[in-house]
Amino acid sequence: MLPKNDRNICFALVSVFLLLTACAGPDVASGIYDPFEKENRRTHEVNLALDRALLRPSSGAYGTILPKPVRNGIGNFSSNLSMPSIVLNDLLQLQLGDAIHNTARFLVNTTLGLGGMFDVATKGGIAARSSDFGETLHVWGFKEGAFVELPVLGPSTTRDTIGGVVNLILDPVGQLVASNNRGIVTAVSAASSLGDRYQYTDTIDSILYESADSYAQARLFYLENRRFQLGISEGEDDDLYDIYGETYE
Repeated sequence: MLPKNDRNICFALVSVFLLLTACAGPDVASGIYDPFEKENRRTHEVNLALDRALLRPSSGAYGTILPKPVRNGIGNFSSNLSMPSIVLNDLLQLQLGDAIHNTARFLVNTTLGLGGMFDVATKGGIAARSSDFGETLHVWGFKEGAFVELPVLGPSTTRDTIGGVVNLILDPVGQLVASNNRGIVTAVSAASSLGDRYQYTDTIDSILYESADSYAQARLFYLENRRFQLGISEGEDDDLYDIYGETYE
């Protein structure tokens, strides 16, 4: 029998395969493809209830109790832990300049920044250049697919959902951290997320609680921002390979 870690990796790979073969839809950079809207709206209502009952009040308490320098330190530390994964995606995209830049940033913040709690690199002119496996798939020519709302995690697309699963598999830090320390990493990540919820509370609340249709507003906000991050202009992806379409032809 495979070791536990290998079984987990195999399970995740199978999950990725199922997502690749089960999700369909054209990539419309200037529009919205949402064939799962009915299911997505149900998930959105659950997420909304979770935010109202737990995340919003918890983030408010987190931001009130902890002073800003402490919150920033936790956020910086969490961000630094994700940097090796970003470097790996830079390499997969053949962005060697970004890989060198982000490696330098990781080394500087890990050493001079005391494990990343202090963002010394940005002050030294080495700002973060973000990336993830969803972007890698985009660079490789895979379309964004359908919009999906994930439980707890919120808005995504089939491409970014697959990317998120692969990010977990390929996370170098996650593979190196001993199992008895992973709880600490998870706690830091959760605290950083609460800090983000607190920092952007006005924007998030305006989308979730002040719009006539919070689902449609959140969907539009996510897609527009994600496409901007990927540098997608109107109609740009029309000629890219549709990984999902063959299943439904």
